[in-house]
Amino acid sequence: MIGYYAHHQGAGHVTRLQSIAAHLEQEVVWGLSSLPRPPTWSGPWTHLAHDDAPGAEMSMDVTAGGVLHWAPLGHPGLSHRMSQLAEWVHRHRPRLLVVDVSVEVALFARLMGVPTVVVALPGLRTDRVHQLAYDSASALLAPWPEAAHGHDWPAHWSQKVWCVGGISRFDGREPLPQPGPRTRRRVLVVWGSGGRSVHDAAVAQAAAATPGWEWVERRPGSAPSVDLWADLGAADVVVCHGGQNAVAEVAAARRPAVVVAQDRPFGEQEATVAALERLGLAVGLSQWPPADQWVALVERAARLGGDGWGRWSSGEGARQAASHLTRWGLSPSGLSA
Repeated sequence: MIGYYAHHQGAGHVTRLQSIAAHLEQEVVWGLSSLPRPPTWSGPWTHLAHDDAPGAEMSMDVTAGGVLHWAPLGHPGLSHRMSQLAEWVHRHRPRLLVVDVSVEVALFARLMGVPTVVVALPGLRTDRVHQLAYDSASALLAPWPEAAHGHDWPAHWSQKVWCVGGISRFDGREPLPQPGPRTRRRVLVVWGSGGRSVHDAAVAQAAAATPGWEWVERRPGSAPSVDLWADLGAADVVVCHGGQNAVAEVAAARRPAVVVAQDRPFGEQEATVAALERLGLAVGLSQWPPADQWVALVERAARLGGDGWGRWSSGEGARQAASHLTRWGLSPSGLSA
């Protein structure tokens, strides 16, 4: 049995869990998260207590002197979730735990003798805290191609990383054909549930500044997509944030794109858009630009096209991740090839 811890911030971690688990047909995958069990999840699930409940008494020293990211003293939710994890390990004896993502969970599992596979994230991850999780992990799972990130990593991280490319819920689907000619081409704007730093007015101004383009916006909560794959198929250019799942979904659809970084810890999305720009896969921007730049940006993305996305996402990312997890521990070194 494999455990998979999915962080509660945004929807991407749970989406990635489900994408990978779909290819682990011969092994039980046990989900663990502070998020409730997803409606589409059929496997076992442990709903962990929150360690960031509003109004709870917490010390100011949530980082334990800079050794951890989040470990508030005296927080009952933290104590409860760690006791849940310990009881789960004791009762079910998992052969490994995928951690997506939490330094504290990764270290706690390893201290209980459970090997960890830590999902790597882009950005500056060589700080003291990340080093604890990455150094102690048996393997690192990187949902990007080898050429994208990790050039400044320590050598021992690079030796145990699995670069599987983008992981998307749309893995395995045939890329969508580009829409035919029409009077007004379409821009699809896609936001995630992890928050955004772009105001509605800025999007409206960009749409007004591009009269030859129709803008359609999709975001969780206020304007959700009923069928994102169909929305992607109807788009001539996609404008999206630089989250791993959003990028992987646009890549799966092979859509020309402008990818705009949103503010995240450790420069996560800035690193992704920089890699996309450097590899020539999409127009990558570190921030939302002025309205008068949007005509040139969407036209540049349209000229660039979407065929290059095949270098980011083969459509087999989730399957490859599952294959690595299945084979983990079978080789003499303990790592799959």
